[in-house]
Amino acid sequence: MIKLRSFLAGLLMLAACNLSAGAQDYQLNLGIQSWTLRNLNFDQVVEFAVKHKIKYLELIGAHMNPNAPMQETARKKEILEKNGLIAYTFGVQGTSMNKDENRKLFEFAKFMGMKLIVVEPGDFKILDNLEELVKEYDIKIAIHNHGIKSMYGNPAVVKNLLQHRDKRMGVCLDAGWITSSRFEAAKVFKEYDGRVFDIHLKDKKVNHTDNGDVATDTFIGMGDTNFKTFFAALKEAKYSGILAIETDNDLKDPTEHVAKALEYVAQNKP
Repeated sequence: MIKLRSFLAGLLMLAACNLSAGAQDYQLNLGIQSWTLRNLNFDQVVEFAVKHKIKYLELIGAHMNPNAPMQETARKKEILEKNGLIAYTFGVQGTSMNKDENRKLFEFAKFMGMKLIVVEPGDFKILDNLEELVKEYDIKIAIHNHGIKSMYGNPAVVKNLLQHRDKRMGVCLDAGWITSSRFEAAKVFKEYDGRVFDIHLKDKKVNHTDNGDVATDTFIGMGDTNFKTFFAALKEAKYSGILAIETDNDLKDPTEHVAKALEYVAQNKP
């Protein structure tokens, strides 16, 4: 009987250790949206990322153009690889009703080894040919949101658009813009039920005026986004995507903003 009790006690201790280890193992994967670095050229973006030990890049067209000559694309890809950087996606990328034009985006992503394209189609009908390409290339798309007045600003609209489409069609959740629309980032994330593929780590302060709400970008943690509940929701869901640091402020030198974002996450990670 004593041996049995000791055996059971051992099992309980092992289970507790495993649960504790599992909780400690979770980490937020940080990257950067190169819109934050839009006043830098490609080589400067690479240098900046290396300096700040940011491995994952979400590139805008100014830094890597999907329609550029293959020689240029291959050269930039080689530079990224030599520096240990991963361009995991690009966007927010324009799309059109022309499927062949959209195909170029998927060919570019395939060449780069990207498994995701961030988009914000200007017409809901574009989703039809994007869905066909998602199935053909097995590359996900994530719909980005801006403010509440934009096409995808209301999460209910986006969920309705996606509910009957391929599961590889999801969301790029911009925490700052969600906050600007008076939504709770954690609640929105949960309600998307696994369809969030990318996150823009942004914060905004929202002030009510006679002309409506006005949202202003702040350092991460100094705006109205409740990152404590948001990070907790990511941990609960075991979210494994990237949180790309971003700001809409036009920064000549983005060093302070990025450094404070990295520091905030380090101090407040779940």
